[in-house]
Amino acid sequence: MTNDVKESFSSGTSPSSSSSPPAREVPPPAALAAKVRTLAPSMTRSMQRVAEAVAGDPAGCAALTVTGLAELTGTSEATVVRTARLLGYPGYRDLRLALAGLAAQQQSGRAPSVTADISVDDPIADVVAKLAHDEQQTLADTAAALDTVQLGAAVAALATARRIDIYGVGASGLVAQDLGQKLLRIGLVAHAHSDPHLAVTNAVQLRAGDVALAITHSGSTGDVIEPLRVAFEHGATTVAITGRPDGPVTQYADHVLTTSTARESELRPAAMSSRTSQLLVVDCLFTCVTQRTYETAAPALAASYEALAHRHSPRTR
Repeated sequence: MTNDVKESFSSGTSPSSSSSPPAREVPPPAALAAKVRTLAPSMTRSMQRVAEAVAGDPAGCAALTVTGLAELTGTSEATVVRTARLLGYPGYRDLRLALAGLAAQQQSGRAPSVTADISVDDPIADVVAKLAHDEQQTLADTAAALDTVQLGAAVAALATARRIDIYGVGASGLVAQDLGQKLLRIGLVAHAHSDPHLAVTNAVQLRAGDVALAITHSGSTGDVIEPLRVAFEHGATTVAITGRPDGPVTQYADHVLTTSTARESELRPAAMSSRTSQLLVVDCLFTCVTQRTYETAAPALAASYEALAHRHSPRTR
């Protein structure tokens, strides 16, 4: 979201900064399959066919022209180009290069991804193994697809923020609380809000120099979008952690951090895999902010450890 767009919500005063938002990085080849898994649910059916084709046979598709891929998938050249751009590539040529790179990685012996659906009659050992596999895949996908330019911009805003509000409900609310308490322990003024009324009440108080961060896997949770919108309109820097980079929440986000999720099943709902990927992004934010503020963060961490030490020691009679 550009500063010019943010201005349209204000009373017409000059923006505090005229710089453009950081450019998004072109995803590396390893991120292609992760991007397809993340974005496919929000694509049109014709775009899904293109995405599934390139993820399923990168070597074969890398050898095709844009016309050839359109014919293979029963779509149009325009659809192929739109799909490439949605996956993060400026054009089809860049997508072909990524496909060639991915094919080379696979030919080098990299193990193919396997599915790990859990059924009601699976033994406990299989449930553990399948969940571990899915968690690993979710973390790998999120790391591969995470835009480090956007991450760096969010870290810079958090490290210098006067005040930080974090919004999340349900499983995302637990992640919001985790980030809030982490930032508090390094001396930042941060509060997580899961009550939508309290979230909006606090968002009204934000202004330039503050940060509002929304966590929503679907990207369409109204109780999270509303306080982020209010914070956005009041001039705060806004960040969204979401599994849907085209979701409504991104309308009010200066910086978007995309998470990935493993495939859902009846016994493994989205809230499980989304929480795993969200916690990875939260840990990345916290660690990088701590790096940037180390001179103040280290003493604050030490003080919090010391203050809580007696609660972790055996009581003496």
